[in-house]
Amino acid sequence: MNMRTITLVMYACLALALGNSGLAQGLPGNHWEGAISILGSELVINVDFTVAGDSLKATIDIPQQGAKALALKNVSLKAPRIHFELPAGPGLAVFDGEVHADSMKGEFSQAGVAGKFHLVQREVKKTVVHEAPVPYHQEEVTFHNGDVTLAGTLTLPPDKGSHPAVILITGSGAQNRDEEIFGFKPFRMIADHLTRKGIAVLRYDDRGVGGSTGSMSTSTTADFAKDVEAAIAFLRARNDIDTKHIGLCGHSEGGIVAPMVAAKDRNVAFVILMAGTALPGGDIILYQLEHMAREAGANETEIASSIATQKKVYACIRSGEGWDELKRELRKEARARYDEMSPEKRKGIPDIDQRIDASVNATIESARSPWFKYFVEYDPAPALAKVTCPVLALFGELDTQVPVSLNKAPMERAAIQGGNKDFTVSVLPSANHLFLKAKTGSPSEYMGLPKDFVAGFLDTLSDWILARVKP
Repeated sequence: MNMRTITLVMYACLALALGNSGLAQGLPGNHWEGAISILGSELVINVDFTVAGDSLKATIDIPQQGAKALALKNVSLKAPRIHFELPAGPGLAVFDGEVHADSMKGEFSQAGVAGKFHLVQREVKKTVVHEAPVPYHQEEVTFHNGDVTLAGTLTLPPDKGSHPAVILITGSGAQNRDEEIFGFKPFRMIADHLTRKGIAVLRYDDRGVGGSTGSMSTSTTADFAKDVEAAIAFLRARNDIDTKHIGLCGHSEGGIVAPMVAAKDRNVAFVILMAGTALPGGDIILYQLEHMAREAGANETEIASSIATQKKVYACIRSGEGWDELKRELRKEARARYDEMSPEKRKGIPDIDQRIDASVNATIESARSPWFKYFVEYDPAPALAKVTCPVLALFGELDTQVPVSLNKAPMERAAIQGGNKDFTVSVLPSANHLFLKAKTGSPSEYMGLPKDFVAGFLDTLSDWILARVKP
């Protein structure tokens, strides 16, 4: 993704209260598909409703995180208002919106960050997918970083002997080995293309996803770099891998991880950065907040207020002080937002004070998490300057999550500072953060775009690698 979006983890399975049984007729047994839009990112969700006696039950799937049938709670349904919640590791995730015929949309909030959600009613169709045979070998593998087991797929060209290899590194949030989003599987497509060209590819599930153990919520970007080091060690121990030609390809936050590893390990053969950043994470988040607010129609005063609040969070993170004062300010701001709601909307929200307390507490908890502190403060430029192997940095012209206008120049400065003689930067026309052909680049487009890379993307990868390594 994309920079870190939301990590939703269900802790309890609770029966849901039905606010108006007559109104539920359009929901029970129905399957809804859509996404959460927040901080310039899209997180795919599916929601299913069923009736059990006089109560309404609902579950949510989060495919990108390998989460299925997580129980929702506090469902309230009053025409046309709908409300439901998901207790999660980073804080209570709150959905508050309206249902109209076969669509549902509204406000989403978690850990003090506001966004939108949208769902469309879909008919559930059971389909059997028959995948065509591929002209290469696929092997399910596991490797270890301490007590963490990483599970993945290694694709190998059919020819005997040792092969050059690429390790694919996912972006922020809990992702599966295909880095799947809205049915688009970019890492699977990259692996297929490169393996057909004679290059082995290792892709693996993030911590706590699919077959991998461990937890994303207690890990940092530095921990993910250790996972990549473990992947390199795993490949170097195999006879079918050319140990002198193992490279790294990281997307988004993975584009931060790859240089961290290559700066320490001079035997890494090459690095590819797909929408990698060259600025501290705190700067990237401020840009995303401003861009998302403008897209949502916020005025300059509202935008300035959001940025000021985010900077106060940063100040607390850096000093370790001021959390109680920040908590009071966040609660005051949240109360003001609820007070601005119409009486009709407030009526559909049970216990506003409890909601505010839960949201503010979750915000503080999230801001004090190991991952967020590390991400906000870490500057990728020094590591980039220490990378001596060949580097290909790819940007999407329309990327609104890691914009080329912010990151290209500092990335090039880092390469010049480090004296790297083989550092290529390429901007792909009409491409968004996922390197799909886009109209505006907004994450709100992701779900509706054709699930294929922009023209020339895959050939750019393989041509650049093959000019530097020989199968």
